[in-house]
Amino acid sequence: MAGLQQTNSEMILLSWVRQSTRNYPQVNVTNFTTSWSDGLAFNALLHSHRPDLFDWNAVASQPSPVQRLDHAFNIARQHLGIEKLLDPEDVATACPDKKSILMYVTSLFQVLPQQVTMEAIREVEMLPRHSRVTREEHIEVHEQHFSQEVSYSFLFSSCCSEVVVSLPT
Repeated sequence: MAGLQQTNSEMILLSWVRQSTRNYPQVNVTNFTTSWSDGLAFNALLHSHRPDLFDWNAVASQPSPVQRLDHAFNIARQHLGIEKLLDPEDVATACPDKKSILMYVTSLFQVLPQQVTMEAIREVEMLPRHSRVTREEHIEVHEQHFSQEVSYSFLFSSCCSEVVVSLPT
């Protein structure tokens, strides 16, 4: 039941983010990992609710994801009272930590307007499943070495967080 509640909470949070950032064509949030690494989603989320705080075009044109992330975290700290819980360098990676992103976005959700429409929730429900939930892929590789077959089994999580190698004994 706790897993279902967490999934529903994530779906509502993702619906809120997508609804809030809908008018920013450079932003397409489909998950709580890779969608945040360039810094645009955090800034769009802030700007959608508080456009008076900064010029979107100036931030969107910054060349570095670390600069954009630093900007968003500083704006949230200065104007919304949200501590800088994340380091830009930790988010500007190929695979940011999902729980850290969720924690920070939840902090934003608590201080920004929280209207979520049923249409936004239905839209998230229609996203491809691998965009919403961590997907695992199994890949098996067979090799012949001196008439002995060796099998490798790899488990890849969709966001680079887990690789498991099992070798026969």
